[in-house]
Amino acid sequence: MAGHESVPFRQARPSAPGRSPRVRPALPRRPVALPAPAVSARRDRRGRGLRTPLLPENLPASRTRAEQFDQAVLEAVAELEEQWPGRLETLEFAVDDVPIVPADGPEPPAPDVVLDGGVPLSRFVPPGIDGRGRPTKARVVVYRRPLEARSTDSGDLGDLVIEVLGEQLSAVLGDPGTDAEAP
Repeated sequence: MAGHESVPFRQARPSAPGRSPRVRPALPRRPVALPAPAVSARRDRRGRGLRTPLLPENLPASRTRAEQFDQAVLEAVAELEEQWPGRLETLEFAVDDVPIVPADGPEPPAPDVVLDGGVPLSRFVPPGIDGRGRPTKARVVVYRRPLEARSTDSGDLGDLVIEVLGEQLSAVLGDPGTDAEAP
């Protein structure tokens, strides 16, 4: 096949005699709203992740370490509420992953910090005013990672959290039997 001979199936069909070719007006295309596919919250980006959780939600192994630690802190606060009845209502309890350690070395001992080898395990933050000018409650911050590193199992972790919080509250509120003024 020499030259530019056209292929028969690509030739334009002649229009019927007496008819002009039909011209469609150009309309703007509207975006078509497709229904969103129902995607499980536990799937990964490409949809090949887990379809169901590995363990039922009611089993302890289905919770993350952070969730288990939060539960241990809640249980410790409930237990310590019996020792300081009505005095823990003025405090907030918070959990942070790791403390900020100064670059120049371990933190010096202070009454508002519970230390172990220069690493803070918990810290007391007095009441004050936040960035928006609102008053804040006094807060006890418990650091998760240092306490997890010092415990051998979950039972030991619960005991350690109770011990650290008890030591922190004794430094802030005084001994459990005394009626010292709350912060």
